[in-house]
Amino acid sequence: MTTMPRTVVGVDGSPASEQALQWALDYARAVGGSVHAITAWEYPAFYGWGGAGAPDGFNPEDLAGRTLAESVAKVAGDAPGVPVNQSVMPGNAAGALLQAAHGAALLVVGSRGLGGFSGVLLGSVSRHLTEHAPCPIVVVREGQVAVPGE
Repeated sequence: MTTMPRTVVGVDGSPASEQALQWALDYARAVGGSVHAITAWEYPAFYGWGGAGAPDGFNPEDLAGRTLAESVAKVAGDAPGVPVNQSVMPGNAAGALLQAAHGAALLVVGSRGLGGFSGVLLGSVSRHLTEHAPCPIVVVREGQVAVPGE
């Protein structure tokens, strides 16, 4: 019995992550595989710092889930032609993606996410993943893949 190759992709709502998702979908379609889109969430560093609490109704897990769902809907559309699973995981992005990538055929991330410094070739997450991924990894450079609707 053969299993579908599973491609894990990190999605944070940034243009680079949506381009990585498009690349992962195209790859999975070509090899008859599936895509597992992952986003991670953490409480912001300032949460609880100096007695300051989060604003009423602020829920980073819900926000991350909405961001993931919106990116998948934008890039994959209603009928992606590829099975797409979505997971919202607690913790930092690198740790969540490394955990999800165990047993995967491929890990795909964008070169630049929502944080960091402009002009840096690899973001801190993609750099960490290239050093520690348990499977082959593709880092999609921003601007290299067209996303529908852009």
